Formats: sequence, structure tokens, C-alpha cells
Amino acid sequence: MGKTSLGESVARALGRKFVRVALGGVRDEAEIRGHRRTYVGAQPGRLVRALKEAGTMNPVILLDEVDKLGSDWRGDPTSALLEVLDPAQNHTFRDHYAEVDLDLSDVLFLATANVIDTIPGPLLDRMEMLRLDGYTEDEKVTIALGHLLPRQRERNALQPGEVEVTDAAVRQVVTGYTREAGVRGLERELGRLLRKAATRIAGGAETPLVIDVDDVATSLGRARFYDEAADRTGVPGVATGLAVTGAGGDVLFVEAGSMPADNGGGLAITGQRGDVMKESAEIALSYVRSHADELGLPAGSFDKKRFHLHVPAGAVPKDGPSAGVTMTTALVSLLTGRPVRSTVGMTGEVTLAGRVLPIGGVKQKVLAAHRAGLTTVVLPARNGPDLDDVPEAVREAMTFHLASDIGEVLAVALDDAVDAPRAEAA
Repeated sequence: MGKTSLGESVARALGRKFVRVALGGVRDEAEIRGHRRTYVGAQPGRLVRALKEAGTMNPVILLDEVDKLGSDWRGDPTSALLEVLDPAQNHTFRDHYAEVDLDLSDVLFLATANVIDTIPGPLLDRMEMLRLDGYTEDEKVTIALGHLLPRQRERNALQPGEVEVTDAAVRQVVTGYTREAGVRGLERELGRLLRKAATRIAGGAETPLVIDVDDVATSLGRARFYDEAADRTGVPGVATGLAVTGAGGDVLFVEAGSMPADNGGGLAITGQRGDVMKESAEIALSYVRSHADELGLPAGSFDKKRFHLHVPAGAVPKDGPSAGVTMTTALVSLLTGRPVRSTVGMTGEVTLAGRVLPIGGVKQKVLAAHRAGLTTVVLPARNGPDLDDVPEAVREAMTFHLASDIGEVLAVALDDAVDAPRAEAA
């Protein structure tokens, strides 16, 4: 998303010196506070070195990748940062090497992170959080045309006017070859496109060389991403959920199945899920069992059956309560034989009473749904105000349903047609 570049822009706007301190993989507390002079090779901590490099006591110091800090027998660097980031304490910061009080109160500290789950609570409490959400498709095309393509032309030794990439070709690369919040992967794909063009020009091709939609597949191969929601939700028991990952929002498919079991009952959950997601699955099954009559489930739906919930992409760790609504919908879809509408994505925590509770990351999830070609999103009613953060172009292209009860979710998500043969098989 360009978090580091944003830090440089802040320093430039304030007229201050800018220093970047990379914290990824730092495990030694002495990297922050400095080494005592009794040790061979002792040196000041990274903050003192940053001040020395800046040559001023009021620079902008960017603490890059603060979520990648570790801890071991050498100490916990995150604990050392508690004093650094606390305005009430950092005017007397003492480095172990310098052994003099340093006033850090004039320093503007900016920290960047991909996920906040790994940042300890006390450290997070000393920071004000600003979320940088993913770019929309139109924004990526604009960035590519205005910045990425000119930079890649220069890096591939292409002269102005030798290669022209149409807007439609750039949009095809955005939608078919990348699925990310930022534009790093997009720039790599555009670089590949221009390298192929440079090779053709070096081989004697006429210039200007125009790259259109049809030429993208020739240079980059077949598209890696397509709108698969219709294929995946074509059978009962598959629902489309929305999730947040370290790289922004993503679409998550939840599959429900059942099999004969002499003892009956039981639930299996697969797909590299965490404890919270496992609990959400158990809550979903308990709700469906206890409200079978209200949901219109056939008699004996649970007799001598064992249920299985699977969240594909098993190599990717997944956790959180926001899949509860999706799991409940998948189970009801399986037991009623009614497929989930392919254009609907959903998110929300569900309770045993069927209430839909609010979740986080609404903007990222809605942008992910838009990228995946979904046109309808079901959100918890209490997340309604969060839609103000979604870009207006995305809001106009999609329909939002705010649900406070799981019944409202099912009314929107489930198709009216019943797939009778599959329902009997289930």
C-alpha cells in the first residue's frame, strides 16, 4: 500500500529529516536500547544511531514492520519500545551505550505493520492507528498508467513512444493476473509485459508496438484469477464469505457436507482454521440443530449423520469470528438443498440465539467482494456506519443488506429453487 513512502511524504511535508529503522526480525532488546560498553563490539541502539544519521533531534523516524518484532532469551524489543513511544516518558530515554538522558519527545514516530494481531496490547495502546485499505480496480489502473508503466519503461530501456499499453490491457492485468490490496504484484506483471515487448522490438518488430487485451495472454499466459463464485456455489452447501488477511480483504468459500454415521452427530472442521473459527463452526451447527423447525429443515435431517465444514486454501491460516454467518448459511443450504446465490458474499459473527454481531475490516471485505465480482454483500446491521468508508464508486456498484438476525441473512443468500437430488444425497 506504500506505507513507507507515505512516511517519507509526511517528513517532506513537515520539512523534517526522515530516517527509516527496519525492525523486521529484530529479537535483541539491545538493538533498541544499545549494548553496554563492557561488551566487545558494543554500539548504541538503533534510535540513537537514527538521531546521529538525521543530525537533528526532531526527525521523522519510521519504525518499519513493527509487527515483525520477535522475542527470545536476549529480551523483548517490543517492551523496550514502550518507553520510546510514550510521550510522558521518552523525554528521559537512556541508551545503555550513551548513558545520558536523551529527549525523544520532539521526534515524530511513525510505525508500519501488516497485521496488528502480533503487536502486544500495551504497545498498541501507545499508538494511534490509521488503516490503509486496498485500492479499487479503477485506482489500480490509474496508478499503473501514471506511475508503474513509466517506471517499467525506463527500467526496460524502452524509448518514449516505442510501446503503448492500452487502458483495457492494463485493466485485464489488474483483474486477471493480480489479486492484492496494493500494486506490487501489478508492477511485476507489467514489467513482464514490457520485457516481452522489449524482446520483440530487439528482434526487429515495428514500433510503436501496441499491447492490447489479446496480447496480454500471449505475454503473461492464461489468467490466474477469474470470478469463480458461480462455479463454487453451484451446489448446495457452499457459501461465499469475506475475510481480512495481511494483504487486505479476500473471498473465502465455506463448504459443508454430511456423511452417514452410526453414532450420529459430530462435526469435523478442516482448512487450517484457528480456535475462534472452530468455535464459530460449533455455534453454527448448534444453532441449525436447535432451530430446525423454524428453518424448514426436513424431519430426520440430523439422524445418524456426521457433518464436515471445510474452508479451502488449507495452507493459509484462518481465524476469527466473522465466518459464523457463512458457516450457518452453508449448513442450512446443505440441509434444505437450496444453493447459495452466486452473487452474494457475507460476513458477521453469529450467536446461539441467531443474532448477527458486528465485525471489523468492513471496507477491506467489501473491496475484496467487488474485486471477486460479487454484487450483493450481507453485513451485520451494526456495521452499517462503516459503509461510509467504502469508496462511492464501489457503493454504487453493489447492493448491501444489513442483517441483525440470521433469518435475514438466509432470506437474501439462499436461492428459492431447491436442488432436490442433491438434497436427498445430503
